Amino acid sequence: MPVSLQVLYPVGEGTTFDHDYYATTHMGLVAEHMGAHITSAQASKGLGGGGPDAPAPYHAIATIVFPDQASMDAAMAASGPVMGDVPNFTNIRPTVMIGEVL
Repeated sequence: MPVSLQVLYPVGEGTTFDHDYYATTHMGLVAEHMGAHITSAQASKGLGGGGPDAPAPYHAIATIVFPDQASMDAAMAASGPVMGDVPNFTNIRPTVMIGEVL
């Protein structure tokens, strides 16, 4: 059964996020170190909220899908350089959700 990992970077007072670095360097590290275990990966840049002129609640959300839990476990075991890179593009401690793909 496919499993997803979502990494959410919430907007908050004093938060910073370098979208260019994230899209080029960080997601490249994800592909390099975890890619062999990933079915698909995408990242979305927050542009707005649910209502007219509402600000985005997140700077970005990454969604990574794995074929199964064992694949996600293997990817996470290889994710050291990816995790270590987070301070290079943001000062946010991301929210993480692991889910079953429906």
